Amino acid sequence: MTMENRFHDILLSILNELDYPTDRIIVQIPKNPDHGDFTTNYPMINAKQIGKTPMEIASTIADKVTSLSDEFIDSIEPIAPGFINVKINKGILSSGLEQIVASDGDYGKNEIGKNKSVLVEFVSANPTGPLTVGHGRNAILGDTVCNILEWNGFNINREYYFNNAGRQMRVLGESVYVRYMELLGEKMEIPEGGYEGLYIKDIAEMIFNKHSSELKGDTENPIFKKTAEEYIFSDIEKTLDKIGLKFDSFFNENTLYDNKDIDSVISELKEKDLIYEKDGATWFRATKAGRDVDRVIIKSTGEPTYRLPDIAYHRDKFNRNFDMMLHVFGDDDMDAYPDVLAAIDALGYESDKVKVLIHQFVTVLKDGEPVKMSTRKANFISLDSLIDEVGPDVTRFFFIMRSMNTHLNFDLDLAKEHSDANPVFYLQYAHARCCNMIRRYEGELDSLELSVLKYLENDIESQLISKLLKFPEVIKKCSDTLEPQNLSNYLAELSSTFHSYYARERVIDPENKDLTDARIYLVNAIRIVIRNGLNVLGVSAPERM
Repeated sequence: MTMENRFHDILLSILNELDYPTDRIIVQIPKNPDHGDFTTNYPMINAKQIGKTPMEIASTIADKVTSLSDEFIDSIEPIAPGFINVKINKGILSSGLEQIVASDGDYGKNEIGKNKSVLVEFVSANPTGPLTVGHGRNAILGDTVCNILEWNGFNINREYYFNNAGRQMRVLGESVYVRYMELLGEKMEIPEGGYEGLYIKDIAEMIFNKHSSELKGDTENPIFKKTAEEYIFSDIEKTLDKIGLKFDSFFNENTLYDNKDIDSVISELKEKDLIYEKDGATWFRATKAGRDVDRVIIKSTGEPTYRLPDIAYHRDKFNRNFDMMLHVFGDDDMDAYPDVLAAIDALGYESDKVKVLIHQFVTVLKDGEPVKMSTRKANFISLDSLIDEVGPDVTRFFFIMRSMNTHLNFDLDLAKEHSDANPVFYLQYAHARCCNMIRRYEGELDSLELSVLKYLENDIESQLISKLLKFPEVIKKCSDTLEPQNLSNYLAELSSTFHSYYARERVIDPENKDLTDARIYLVNAIRIVIRNGLNVLGVSAPERM
C-alpha cells in the first residue's frame, strides 16, 4: 500500500465515524513541499452537502485524526479556505527507502499476472514499404504495453500479423517491374495506386543486377513481388531492431488459407445461419449477431474482404489458449473490428478476452509546420529516418508521452534539442546526475547505516520519498489502464522534484557525514526508480551526460 493510499484509508475511517459523505475524497501530493506530504480539499468540495463551513469540517477532521495517535502521521493541519495538510512520520518514510534499495532492479514489479498469458498483436504492416511514423507510434505503444504487463507478472507473446498476397502486394510487384523496365530503357507508367518510393528503384536495381534483361516483358514473373517482399520485410525488422523491438512470432494471413481455416469459419457460420448469398457475394448476417447492418465477407469477384481472414485469425488466437489478447490499432483501422468480434462471439468464444488499443494520428512538425506524408507517393518520413535523426530513446519517449487517445504532434526541432526543454534528456539527466553524485561520494554505498535516514528531515525529502514509494502503484495502474503515459508523467514529476532538490540542498557536505550518507541513500533510491521506469519505457538510463 502506498503512503497516499494509507492516508486515504485513515481519512475514510474518520469520515465514516463522523457520518460524512465518502464518495468524493481527493488526496494529492502538494506541488509545494512546504505544504506537507499530502493535502486534501475534502472540506471545500463537501461543505454544501455536510452543511458546515469548510474550515469547521477541516478542524473537525484534523482533531479526529490527531486523537488517533497513529504513528503514520506526524502532523495534520487545517488550512484556509478549507484544505487539510498532512506530514508523515519520517521514520515510516525512511523504511520505504530501504525497501527500494533492497529490491533494486525488481522494485516496482508485482505478480498480478502470474500464470496468465497475453498475446499482443501490433505493427502488423504489410511488406509494401518502409515503416512510417504512424507505424512507429503503433510499434512503440505496443512494445511499451508489453513491458508494462511483463513488470506486472504476465507472460507476453509479441506477434506481428501480415499478408504477403492480395491486391496491395500485386501492385507492389507491378511497381517494381515498371522500375526494372526503366533500367532497360523502356518508358512505362506506375500502375494506378502503385508505389513510387526510392526503395522501389533500389529493389528493381537488385533484380537488374542479378538478371540483367532476361526478365524483360515477363510481367507476371513472381520474382518482382517476392524480391520486394523480402527486401521490405528485412528493412522493417532492421528498423524495429533499432528501437529494441523483437517479436516472438510472425503470423502470415496466407496460413489461414493454406490450413483451410477460412473454409472452416465459413462452414461454422453457415451452421449458425449467419451466412447468406446475395448479388453474387457472400454476406455475414451481422444483424443476427448484434450489429446494425450485415457485411460482405466474400466479394462477387471471389476475393474475401478484411473481415473474413480477421475472424479466422482471431479464432486461431483463441485456439492457442491465451488468457487475454491485445490488438493495437490506428484510428483508421477500426472499421471492421466490431463485426469481427461479433462473429467471434457467435462462434462461441469470449470476445471480452480481446482488448483493443486505438491510437490517434501522428503529425510530424518541422519549423512549426506539418510535414505532409503519403506512403505511395513516397513523400513521407520513414520511422527508420526518424530514429536516425533523433535517436531511439527520443523516438520511443515522444511516442508514448501523450495519451494514445490524443493526436500526437512530433516536434522534430524539440526532439533534437539536447537541453532541459527536451523531456527525454530532462529525465535522463536526472538519472545521470544521481550517478554522478554517487561516484563523488567517498563512502561505501553498500555499507550505509540505515540509522542515518533520520536526518532526512526536509519537507522536499519527504515529498521525494513519497513519490518514490508510489512507483509500484504507478506500474500497477499502467497495467490496469494500458496507458503508458501515466508512467512517463510520473517520471517527469519525480525528475522535476529531484532537480529542485538538487538546486536547493547540498547533497555531499564534507562537514556533515551523517547528513551526506542519508542524502546519498536517498539519491541512490531515486536513481533506482528512474532507471527502472526508463527500462519499462524501453529508454536507456545513461550514467554520464
